[in-house]
Amino acid sequence: MPWRDTVDPYCILVSEFMLQQTQAERVLLKYGPFIARFPDFQSLSRASLKDVLAAWQGLGYNRRAIHLKKTAEEVMARHHGRLPETLDKLIRLPGIGKATAGAILAFAFNKPVVFIETNIRRVFISYFFKDRVDIKDSEILPLVEETMDHDNPRRWYYALMDYGAMLKKQGANPNQKSAHYTKQAPFTGSDRQVRGAIVKQLLAQGTMEEQDLISIIGIEPGRAGKIFSSLEKDGFIERLESKILLK
Repeated sequence: MPWRDTVDPYCILVSEFMLQQTQAERVLLKYGPFIARFPDFQSLSRASLKDVLAAWQGLGYNRRAIHLKKTAEEVMARHHGRLPETLDKLIRLPGIGKATAGAILAFAFNKPVVFIETNIRRVFISYFFKDRVDIKDSEILPLVEETMDHDNPRRWYYALMDYGAMLKKQGANPNQKSAHYTKQAPFTGSDRQVRGAIVKQLLAQGTMEEQDLISIIGIEPGRAGKIFSSLEKDGFIERLESKILLK
C-alpha cells in the first residue's frame, strides 16, 4: 500500500478519502495515477472538476472527489497550503469526519489520536465483546485509548487495521454485532448507480441534451429529474435550459 510508505499529509489525505467505503484493492489501482496527475494541494485546487472526476472514475461515491477538491481549495486559501494538524480544524474541512481526521493525524503526523473505523471495530468486538450485541462505539473508544501505542500510533493503527482485515476473512463478521452496523443497499439499479452513470456519460460526451442522456441511461423522466436535481445541488452539474454539463 503506497500510502503507507509516505508521511506526506497530502498523500495521506488523498488515500483516506479514497478508502472511505472503498476496498483497498480498488484504491491501489487509482491512488498512484491520481497522485501523479495531482501531486499536491495546489495542483488539485486549480484543477477542473471534470479532470478530477475523470481521475476518480472507478472508485464510486463521486461526492468524495468534490469534497477532496474543495478541501484542497480551502487548504490553499485558508491554511497557506499546509494541512492542519488539529482535530477541530480538520473536521471543518469538506468530507472529513472524526474518523478520517483521526486517521490523518495518526498516519501523517504520528499523533496518538483515538479514532475508530470498520477494521478497528472488528478487532475490539472480537476480543472484548464476544457475548454481546448492540455494541456502541462509545464502549469501544476507551479500549482503543487504553491499548494504544502512544510512542508510535502510526504503526499500531496500521497493524490493528491489518488484523481486523484478516479477521473478516476468517468467518462471520463481528461488526454485525455493532449498534452502528447497517447492511449496504444493493448497488445495481440504485440512484447511486444512476448518478455514477450520468457523470460517466458527461465525462465522455461533454454537454448533452437532457432527453438524450435520459435515453442513454435508460430511466424514466420523473426519476431522472430528481437525480439531476440532486447532482446539481451537490455541485456536479449545471442545467442550462434543455442541456446538462459538468461544472
